[in-house]
Amino acid sequence: MDTQLDRIEAAFRDAGVTGYLHAVDVDSGREIGLRADEPVVLASVFKVPLLVTFFRHAAAGRLDPAARVTLRPEDRCDGPTGVSTLLDEVRMSLRDLACLMITVSDNTAADAVFAAVGPEAVDATVAELGLHATRVMGSGRDLHAMMLADGGVDDLGELWARLGEPGVLQRLRALDPLSTSRSTPREMARLMAMIWRDEAAPPAECAQMRRFFGLQVWPHRLSSGFPYDDVRVSGKTGTLPTIRNEIGVVEYPDGGRYAVAVFTRSLLPTAVLPQADAVIGTSARLAVEALRRPLPRVADGAGSSG
Repeated sequence: MDTQLDRIEAAFRDAGVTGYLHAVDVDSGREIGLRADEPVVLASVFKVPLLVTFFRHAAAGRLDPAARVTLRPEDRCDGPTGVSTLLDEVRMSLRDLACLMITVSDNTAADAVFAAVGPEAVDATVAELGLHATRVMGSGRDLHAMMLADGGVDDLGELWARLGEPGVLQRLRALDPLSTSRSTPREMARLMAMIWRDEAAPPAECAQMRRFFGLQVWPHRLSSGFPYDDVRVSGKTGTLPTIRNEIGVVEYPDGGRYAVAVFTRSLLPTAVLPQADAVIGTSARLAVEALRRPLPRVADGAGSSG
């Protein structure tokens, strides 16, 4: 797989990003990785361990997924999608909010789910699942408040406009994996594989999670590497200034299932960088192709002595 890793590295380099990747065959455990154990910024990928925590609590009877939550305009977190964009009061179930936080990465919905389960519960979940490098540090509102404070600005639009100014990016703790929600590509691919194997929660709850990931609306990252009608891609993106991520599972018609986690960081503080989005799909495809190739056969007696 070294040659394929060279191709993956070259793809990241050509896109102008530093890339971190891990992919694993969900059923056999065969894997491939590039900087797979280095800490990475989760951005909105933090919503995946939050989702797992929510469904584990629902299965254990610690919360009612159908419980209704009222979201007032003044309670909402900044964000470009879902309830975060609405002007009037909204009332909906926790389960539907969990759906929105995955399918359209709704920040307000995620904060409502986070409030329902609590930060200690998320910590307990990642520990119980053996994700020792994973840490969720606060809600979306906490993250945005930290970014505004570090940037010395009043809103995210002003922050994006000032990213090119000297020193602004360097001040943003949200871009430092040691100061914000973090994990590694290996652990995030492992978490997705556990969801697909019904190990992250009971089978019924894992099935609901898989449905949410399959309904994610963004086609420009992981899915772009697999433009085939018979290949299903399910995933969750994450985005911050210079940060573009996606984790997910790619399923082939022959039954092959591959969990993939790709994290990238660009040198350019631009909001629109198509090549950085596209390389997530390209690198994932190269990784999955490597996993789908038959292992080389060893001739009888090879390696024996005498």
